[in-house]
Amino acid sequence: MIIPTAEPFLFPGDRIGCLLIPGFNGAPKEMRWMGEYLAAKGHTVLGIRLAGHATQPADMLRMRWRDWAASVEDGYHLLRSSTDTIFAIGLSMGGILALHLGANFPVSGVVAMSTPYVLGTDPLLPYAQYLHYIKPNISKGPPDWHNPEAAKDHIDYPYYPTRAIAELRDLLTEMRAALPRIQAPVLLIHSHQDGGVGSQNAEQIFAHLTMEDKSLLWVENSGHVITREPDRQQVFEAAESFIQRVVSLPT
Repeated sequence: MIIPTAEPFLFPGDRIGCLLIPGFNGAPKEMRWMGEYLAAKGHTVLGIRLAGHATQPADMLRMRWRDWAASVEDGYHLLRSSTDTIFAIGLSMGGILALHLGANFPVSGVVAMSTPYVLGTDPLLPYAQYLHYIKPNISKGPPDWHNPEAAKDHIDYPYYPTRAIAELRDLLTEMRAALPRIQAPVLLIHSHQDGGVGSQNAEQIFAHLTMEDKSLLWVENSGHVITREPDRQQVFEAAESFIQRVVSLPT
């Protein structure tokens, strides 16, 4: 059963499709304010739920990174039936999946927010798929919020299933290999105050993108979930400006 208020959402609109992808351990709700903003601009917006997310932590144990990618691909094909262009817009692991989609499907553009390039340097990370037998769950770090009101009703699991960490690690490997294949324009957005994914990650992704049409926007007063943080209006406006610029490019 999906956690109440964590359901996926669809806002019908024009022929510009926006595929909104939430992050690891998260729910469509963290993308909903952005979805409402883009829908108010007239676009068709689909906010998806990733497999194993927004239900119960045990559901994550059965998931592999390909299941998360398949959730995104399902959303892509749903939007294709009613739009002419699709923009993949993701937060954190959703940004990883948006970039992965952009390397494998014909999207018009990618917006990746608070997106990691590497998972970390923990020496146990290569053994995560085996470590879960001993330590099935990993506790989360300290809260990373600049908007306490949004934090109160934020929906995610209370801990990270260790097996899912191994899948996130492998998904990142796939994303890094895919970055040079992306041809569509890319907008990266990251907060200098992101306590979950350091700002060097955005710089590394930017450096490994090979297309000319790429940009990196920094915000200054937000934690990791920038779609629900004080800088969110700046983030939403930047995404909409990016969409309008790309759709106006000659084909």
